Amino acid sequence: MSAARGNEDGVEDASVKDDGVRDGVRDDIIRDDVILDDIIPDDIIKDDIIKDDIIICRDVHKWYGNFHALKGIDLTIGRGEVVVVFGPSGSGKSTFIRTLNRLEEHQRGQIIVDGIELTNDLRNIEAIRSEIGMVFQQFNLFPHLTVQRNITLAQTWVRRRGRAEAEAKAMQLLKRVGIPEQAHKHPGQLSGGQQQRVAIARALAMDPKIMLFDEPTSALDPEMIKEVLDVMVELAQTGMTIVAVTHEMGFARAVANRMIFFDEGLIVEQGTPRDIFDHPQHQRTRLFLSQILHQ
Repeated sequence: MSAARGNEDGVEDASVKDDGVRDGVRDDIIRDDVILDDIIPDDIIKDDIIKDDIIICRDVHKWYGNFHALKGIDLTIGRGEVVVVFGPSGSGKSTFIRTLNRLEEHQRGQIIVDGIELTNDLRNIEAIRSEIGMVFQQFNLFPHLTVQRNITLAQTWVRRRGRAEAEAKAMQLLKRVGIPEQAHKHPGQLSGGQQQRVAIARALAMDPKIMLFDEPTSALDPEMIKEVLDVMVELAQTGMTIVAVTHEMGFARAVANRMIFFDEGLIVEQGTPRDIFDHPQHQRTRLFLSQILHQ
């Protein structure tokens, strides 16, 4: 899927913007192919199962004061698509994912989620948030509540489920993420990996159509990363729409339909994992991959 084109200014080639961006991707493309041999093993690349667009972004801009964090993002994400967003610190990737459920407000452009435009209308914001689950770098669990209660709280308040139904759902999800025995403990008694799995279960308890992950493994010790990634892989294989900001390239190679490289508030390059890993077109993408894959 390519970035959306704008022709509102009536110029002869409307796909080229004044800042050197073509179709949401920088125009200074390096044409010769570079193959990154033996850097990462060949994994199964997920077949394209996209049916229709569930997220549409048109010319999305975001400023923090004078700092231009997002510079005209044009992007569509299909229902059931798994998209990995990656890039250097400060590139705008986390800001972008947080605009999708209004944790950050975009100042210009249009964001449409499952047919609902994200505006200042609180009804639209609530409707979109009810369909999106999000997992953050930090676990954001309530320390004074048990694991089970962390998962049932929003179910009873937002979904209006009865206590028994909510508790049954919580136990089902704790089994799914592999820690049913932790249900009656408090978050402080769990490892970081276990807490992040509780956070995933809590998000899934709301039956979201879309899951957003904002660097979910960055705060974990190396030995705990795999247990969280295993849950994310299983989730991706069920057909859930996922947008994940992550530098876990093995995860991206295994399950992503598409990878999007951000830098300086722009989409520099996007493509399938095979395109990105084996034939990165932009020299900035090559440099970033060479650094992160050799760490």
